[in-house]
Amino acid sequence: MALTNLWNDAEAAKFTGYSELVYRANILGQDPSVTNWKGGNISGKYTEKDYDGSDARVLRVKGSGSDLRTAVREDFVGVRHDPVLKLYPRPSMSDEDMVAYLGHCLTDIPSKRPSIETLMHSFLPYEQIDHTHADYSLWFAALDGGRKFAEDLLQEDLVWVDYHRPGFHLAKTVSEAVKKNAKAKCVILAKHGLLTWGKTSKECYHNTLAMLQRFDAAVQKKVTTTKVFGGVRTETLPAEKRREILGQVLPAVRGAISALRPGVLHYDDSAPVLEFVNGASSRDLAAVGAACPDHLVSTKIAPYFAQWDPRTGDAAALKAELVPAMDAYRKNYEAYFAKYIKDPKMKMEDPYPRILLVPGVGMVTTGKTKETAIAASWLYHRAITVMKGASSQGKFLSLNEEESFNIEYWPLERYKLTTLPPDKELTGKVALVTGGAGGIGRSCAERFASEGAHVVIADIDAEGSERTAKEIGRGAIAAPMDVTNEQSVAEAYRKAVLEFGGVDIVVANAGIARAFPVEDHPLSEWNKLHAILTTGYFLTAREAFRVWKAQGRGGNLVFVVSKNALVAGKNNVAYSSAKAAELHLARCLAEEGGPTGIRVNVVNPDAVLSKSKIWTKEWREERARDYGIKPDELEEFYKKRTTMKVHIYPEDIAEAVYFFASSRASKSTGNILNVDGGVPAAYPR
Repeated sequence: MALTNLWNDAEAAKFTGYSELVYRANILGQDPSVTNWKGGNISGKYTEKDYDGSDARVLRVKGSGSDLRTAVREDFVGVRHDPVLKLYPRPSMSDEDMVAYLGHCLTDIPSKRPSIETLMHSFLPYEQIDHTHADYSLWFAALDGGRKFAEDLLQEDLVWVDYHRPGFHLAKTVSEAVKKNAKAKCVILAKHGLLTWGKTSKECYHNTLAMLQRFDAAVQKKVTTTKVFGGVRTETLPAEKRREILGQVLPAVRGAISALRPGVLHYDDSAPVLEFVNGASSRDLAAVGAACPDHLVSTKIAPYFAQWDPRTGDAAALKAELVPAMDAYRKNYEAYFAKYIKDPKMKMEDPYPRILLVPGVGMVTTGKTKETAIAASWLYHRAITVMKGASSQGKFLSLNEEESFNIEYWPLERYKLTTLPPDKELTGKVALVTGGAGGIGRSCAERFASEGAHVVIADIDAEGSERTAKEIGRGAIAAPMDVTNEQSVAEAYRKAVLEFGGVDIVVANAGIARAFPVEDHPLSEWNKLHAILTTGYFLTAREAFRVWKAQGRGGNLVFVVSKNALVAGKNNVAYSSAKAAELHLARCLAEEGGPTGIRVNVVNPDAVLSKSKIWTKEWREERARDYGIKPDELEEFYKKRTTMKVHIYPEDIAEAVYFFASSRASKSTGNILNVDGGVPAAYPR
């Protein structure tokens, strides 16, 4: 993305007072090469009315954990400026004392926690300040000898500050360095980022953009005259071949990195990623470390770079490398944690890699949700760009191991993670629901999503599955699936694997219904019903078992069957016999899957007419005919025949399915749960 001036006077005029920070933040945040996910910071100093009506000088600074691209007015925390300036004469101040002190300076209660770099914004004598971790500045900040390159380029416009972890010491160091150079237009923080400023928000934005454009112009000359990443070591595999390999490998990788907590994967085969993973010097560059401290919590100190060679290896060889490599990475990370940990109460974070790089194939990132896995991908894109620009000028430089640990486990940096939504019961889990575009299937998908799961809407109705996934949101995807077709079923699972790395919960729910007296029953309808209700459930389960065996972490299969599996009904031989087959198939699968942690359970609904796609005009008329009533009397008929005299809704079935999918049923398999209001003939016995 080229550096573009996004400032629009007419748009900016809509923002008054410190709300102007919202506009500046949002346009800065639109370009990921300028600001990281939840990273970077901007501030402004204003005169506001204090709680007693008097004028007070207030620093408005982005709250910790907020994202510039999506920032709103409430994300800019008000800090009384004069009390903060009283800290300047101090020789030192701990992080804990700094946070506590700033808490007493807030103008708004309740309020977000102000940025960890609030003191740096306060101590600098400028009205408006931008602090970014832009790729363009890191080309110098993350370069061995980068200071000389930057000073040659910027002369007296530059103040260079060697690396210090953010906090009181860095804030004071930056302020004192700027005081010595009244002509300075920016500060480069070594191994960290860039500070720019202006009298107004517009001037500040333009100064930031102008400085980044100077960096860009200088470095692009180098990039175009050097072998990027040492030249090409290997070629990219064709797109379909890449996906074929990953379809076989990702479930095993996901299983390997999920030993301590559930997680999902994200695959990225964009051009910049492929250029990097295929580079001759890329493995050595990746081992240097993170391109920016802001990346560490999401990317860890270094990725895992596969040794696998796409010219000679296949999917089996890649899997054979990656699975044990995840355990080796974990052990190395545990040793890294043990080496630098100072507080025995501090808990080690997930020790598996966030970034996996595979020559010829691309990048796989991991996270407890799709959002965090994508964020890791975005941030490593920034690292790739920084390594490209820095290595074109010389030697790419990063924090050393101890510096990296002190950022990764710095409480003020980790605080950002507490601003993310809290985990739910199914956070990190993936649920695939057949017949998910309507009725019971949709309700199941919605219930899973409400508990944090990523859901795959598998339905023969491609348009309906796309619409349902969009309406559910929360990372839901559509996977068109004809449950009677082996290839279609396999492709739907492959889509889930390529999107999330695997599947944890499968709900077999797709179905149709017709009713005929046996002597009038067309063979074609018999075959169709059994193809969908019997063969379809078999194919859905078979593919689920294959994925789960590859993941090695068990699985959870729920069959949505029917009370007809237990109760004989006249004029309903195909549907009822198919449902009975589903029920016994579930029992057999429960026995087969148990030793590997695969649970299989059954929910039996009855008469769920609301929102149902199987209750077609024909089915209604056929059942009404058999009961000697009118089609529009069916709902009341079914209600009255239940012991509890209640209607049954899709949400009722979804709740039962969710129970079996949850930890509350972790030791249940081969079970039947009727949700029918009480039909005595269907009581299991």
